[in-house]
Amino acid sequence: MSDPIPARDRPTRAWVLHPELKGAQSRRLPEHGLAEAVSLAAALPDLEVMGADVVRLTRAHPGHLFGTGKMDELKAKMTEAEVDLVLVDGPVSPVQQRNLEKAWDVKLLDRTGLILEIFADRARTREGVLQVELAALSYQRTRLVRAWTHLERQRGGLGFVGGPGETQLEADRRAIDDQVVRIRRQLSKVIKTRELHRAARRRIPFPLVALVGYTNAGKSTLFNRMTGAEVLAKDMLFATLDPTMRGLVLPSGRKAILSDTVGFISDLPHELVAAFRATLEEVLEADLILHVRDISHPETEEQAADVGDILETLGVDEDVNLIEVWNKIDCLSPETRTALLVQDARRGDVQAVSAISGDGIEALLEVIDQRLGEEKTEETLVLPYADGRRRAWLHEAGVILKETPQDSSHRFLVRWTARQKAEFATL
Repeated sequence: MSDPIPARDRPTRAWVLHPELKGAQSRRLPEHGLAEAVSLAAALPDLEVMGADVVRLTRAHPGHLFGTGKMDELKAKMTEAEVDLVLVDGPVSPVQQRNLEKAWDVKLLDRTGLILEIFADRARTREGVLQVELAALSYQRTRLVRAWTHLERQRGGLGFVGGPGETQLEADRRAIDDQVVRIRRQLSKVIKTRELHRAARRRIPFPLVALVGYTNAGKSTLFNRMTGAEVLAKDMLFATLDPTMRGLVLPSGRKAILSDTVGFISDLPHELVAAFRATLEEVLEADLILHVRDISHPETEEQAADVGDILETLGVDEDVNLIEVWNKIDCLSPETRTALLVQDARRGDVQAVSAISGDGIEALLEVIDQRLGEEKTEETLVLPYADGRRRAWLHEAGVILKETPQDSSHRFLVRWTARQKAEFATL
């Protein structure tokens, strides 16, 4: 790796590259992929994007990713712009990273490293910080690493862009593994506490509604509009990382809990999918999922497909109770907006809204109220001791209010929804 970037009065100057491999299957146009990569770069503080290029490749060079002619061409641009950092929107092997840094005399981050850096800068809760560090360790274990000074950092970020105090390769794989063990131990405690909170919430007769969607789809703005909260909502990728919950009063007067979750993104690093699984388990617990889409985005269909893939990876069932919320209708032309509202009226699983103006929010709340169905009811069940399977299901579902052992059976006081009762009946 190159030497750390010395402290400057000016922002770090970056150049963004989107490699487009000939014949590669992709949902997106390369120009849109590059635009997203530039938005990712803009999400980092003190970073100025000096230029961006789509680089079309016949094949990926194993040692340098790019051919020598393209490397020279790009180096001339970067030298003229006095670039300090290159961001490659795709995977870069450790060998390619080392060789490119040496050839261009700059630091280099691939897509995974960039997203990790953003997550590290944004994470605020104890769980979020630990999960990012665990993901970073998993990522860096595969490549030449610097000292782990960022784990005791005073600022946000992982130090990839030039953190303080980086030294030579003192942290070997054993040191990394020790850090992983320590963080996993701390994280397990945090997750246990989170599970206790979740179990307590299951016993409250309030349904859980989870917002999911592609990053920058407007989830936090919608969350604020629906709950009156003041969650950070910016036109920026990954503005929300830590889960947030607030009470939601429905038109019928019933109450629900609304959860705002981390935004999804295409090619989400697998390290982060695993590390943030505990955070995203709020989605698995939800009685209703609101899939928020930026309907004004030119690749809204592709973004929706990416969200669907990640939900499937998380284990969300295809028949889950879900509403598509087509957000940002205020960004559409009057003609497109009218056509969209007609289409919206034909589908019961779609609601067109503007979180900014408030258009469509009342109708959305009405549909949420209807979808959540009946409130939870209390019932008494008696199960023989031998029926361990159904007893275990009751505990896992968190519906037990009271359990009383009897001579040959267990007596349960449960509070559950009609859906849970129906599921229990099939066991």
